[in-house]
Amino acid sequence: MKIARQIGLYVFALALFYAGITHFMYDHGFARMLPSWVPLKLIIVYVTGITEWLLALLLVFPQTRRAAGFATAAFLFIVWPANFYAAIYGIPAPWSEETNQTALWIRLLFQPLLIWWVLVVSKDSKEV
Repeated sequence: MKIARQIGLYVFALALFYAGITHFMYDHGFARMLPSWVPLKLIIVYVTGITEWLLALLLVFPQTRRAAGFATAAFLFIVWPANFYAAIYGIPAPWSEETNQTALWIRLLFQPLLIWWVLVVSKDSKEV
């Protein structure tokens, strides 16, 4: 179980780091996921990308892993409304010009799964 959790941790950290990269590759697509009344959209997109890099890095180190797990779960919860907004208004995935409406709603189900995942893999092995 310990090896499976460690693999899950590194897969999550790599995916989170890559997600941060996509915030710079598809910055305008991510900005579309924010309501029109939100100011400084591109800055928010860049800051969230950098935050994902930092959290991914902190998850790798045992000394910061547990705190980074909680911080990542909180971060995923805080950015979740952008996915709701995208689903409600039919805003496609940042790297796409159009996305199936059903896929936009299914994407919402993955956020709790990601939160659960990071909390499980960042848990100290002594706490199990």
